[in-house]
Amino acid sequence: MNNNGLKDFLRSLKVTYSAYNFIHAKDLEHNRGPYKDAGMRKFLFQSISSRDFAGLPKGEIPWLDKETSTDDIKKKLSVTNFSEETKATILSWKDNGYAILPGFFDTKTVDAVNKEIEDLLEAKKIEFTLGNKIMFANKASELIKGLTVKKELTDILDFLLGRRTTPFQTINFVTGSEQHAHSDSIHMTTYPLGYLVAIWVALEDISEDAGPLSYYPGSHKLPYLLNDGYERGGNVFTVGADSNYLKYEEKIGEVVKEKKLSKKIFTAKKGDVLIWHANLIHGGEPIARKGATRKSMVVHYFAEDVIKYHEITERPALL
Repeated sequence: MNNNGLKDFLRSLKVTYSAYNFIHAKDLEHNRGPYKDAGMRKFLFQSISSRDFAGLPKGEIPWLDKETSTDDIKKKLSVTNFSEETKATILSWKDNGYAILPGFFDTKTVDAVNKEIEDLLEAKKIEFTLGNKIMFANKASELIKGLTVKKELTDILDFLLGRRTTPFQTINFVTGSEQHAHSDSIHMTTYPLGYLVAIWVALEDISEDAGPLSYYPGSHKLPYLLNDGYERGGNVFTVGADSNYLKYEEKIGEVVKEKKLSKKIFTAKKGDVLIWHANLIHGGEPIARKGATRKSMVVHYFAEDVIKYHEITERPALL
């Protein structure tokens, strides 16, 4: 077995993750209270997946995922300081699973973020990983970190989930992701389900040939597709192989076709923000123009006081 083969084998073992998590135990304390509340009988450092919740109560889902009337939503919106435009897009959240905030970040702010990314790349404080992703720039930049907790933004996210939210990670792109359709809940998961929300920020005007973001309105209402819903593989000792993720994408494609979901393309303007539900199916369109950029930033937020983990790798989230 060569070094790469050995590395892949070790990464497939749940005990490997457990050992790593044990070393970083302080970063798992956020799950202690929620584990107790849910009746979860596991150590914080052990592997975890949706299978572990099978015999537990489902818990309280986000308030906008319940049978909530438009009048009730309007009543709660009436005491906020949100603009009328923001209130209107929040009202569509229950049916659509997304909200759009046009021009939320001004040109000066967006330009500063773009320069920050360029400077951090040049200084080798951040780098491209997993192809064209720049992960966790918020850990290297006070500017980006500050934007993720901008009160005018987090107030909206807190309202949508009915709980306080905390940024978990940022992902910056210079070019389009071209990622196949998926739901974030296979990657970043909560118990009860639904307590994740994400924002996508356009850091330049996005043209249709530059691989824009695409999404399927209303798809957030579908059952969550988790590890038991496709051929993930794995057993009591191992997690499923990374290559099996293709099976997940194929399954999502089948769902889109079976449910006859309609796709929307987000040709955003610089500074626009799109917020999406934890279970909204979305992806990146193919890049049709050679050399086209699609500068953008994604921020994922977890709600407080829920179990936070990664379904696909069966790992508790390190915060």
